[in-house]
Amino acid sequence: MSRSFLRLADLELAGRRVFMRADFNVPMTAAGDVADDSRIRATLPGIRHCLERGASLAIASHLGRPTEGALAPGDSLAPVAARLASLLGRPVPLVKDWSNRDFAPPCGELVMLENCRGNPGEKADDPALARRLARYVDVYVNDAFGTAHRKECTLSALATEAPLACAGPLLAAELDALGRALAAPRRPLAAIVGGSKVSTKLAVLERLAEQVDLLIVGGGIANTFIAAQGHGVGASLYEADLMPSARRIGERLAQRGARLWLPTDLVCADRFGADAEVRSCSIDAVPDDWMILDVGPASRATLTPALASCGTVVWNGPLGVFELAPFAAGTRALAAAIAASPAFSIAGGGDTLAAIAGFDVGDGIDMISTGGGAFLEFLEGRTLPAIAALLDARHGLAGATV
Repeated sequence: MSRSFLRLADLELAGRRVFMRADFNVPMTAAGDVADDSRIRATLPGIRHCLERGASLAIASHLGRPTEGALAPGDSLAPVAARLASLLGRPVPLVKDWSNRDFAPPCGELVMLENCRGNPGEKADDPALARRLARYVDVYVNDAFGTAHRKECTLSALATEAPLACAGPLLAAELDALGRALAAPRRPLAAIVGGSKVSTKLAVLERLAEQVDLLIVGGGIANTFIAAQGHGVGASLYEADLMPSARRIGERLAQRGARLWLPTDLVCADRFGADAEVRSCSIDAVPDDWMILDVGPASRATLTPALASCGTVVWNGPLGVFELAPFAAGTRALAAAIAASPAFSIAGGGDTLAAIAGFDVGDGIDMISTGGGAFLEFLEGRTLPAIAALLDARHGLAGATV
């Protein structure tokens, strides 16, 4: 899919006004500083590419959920601009009230535009706002995969209004990796889907049941599958109304000759907490008042051999409550198994990224996606609005000189 639209590297940028939509919706500390700059660092290659080629660069992003037209001090991208300036080793001026005036800096310079969600019409994907902004743009660059599932002005309408629109290196790399993992995977194809509820990932699970050779489910999602097989789950989180869906997914995998991986033993606790009483038990011996919070040691031991023979692995979600030490072993074993596998691996989602960082396996994952909701919607097979906008813009370029 990513081959159907322009890439930043395809374009001549010298002397051109470039508008880059980034995803700098980063976590902040209580003091108002950037707590994690991973997303900022991920965008540096595209930013440096533009500056080195003499572009006039304006970078836009959202932060949080401000009230349009009434940004509060805590909504400001000023701390992000300061962190970006530190990473680049050069000033990054912050431009306020930019939706009705020329915001392009001199060629070879850059500015950060204040929180785009403060502009009335941003959330509504207002074409009139897009037309106003496009007057000051020669090249539109989307380098924000994490927000590609949003239909908002600086992600969608502006891409179609700008004279040229392209994907930045971060967005292009993510789409290349996802296409490699799902459109034409090296098989066997394994997918790991964890998390608390089947309902939040039902569409993903149903689509993967039609594609994968191995589906590993964990967390509260696994509890629903376990209950659907007739086992007791004690006081664990599960969704009784989705047990038929879980059975249907298992049946579809079996019909295709694919495999559903469920734990055969579990780590249970008498309550939710790091100081709880903990014991391991088989899948059919969960105490009535106890909670399933991780997979057991016998199940953990099967992960490495299960993934060792795979050609492609897609990972979204933990196998247990890995944030608490007594229940981290399952997700740690999974992370290590994926990192050790020769398969092409791609991982996405906030909890997944936290697990990768916590267990220090990032070097063993081929592609770590910056997207959460966008990653899930891509796995579901949805057309992401921001990507659709780039495709629309590209299709309008017949005969254009780039």
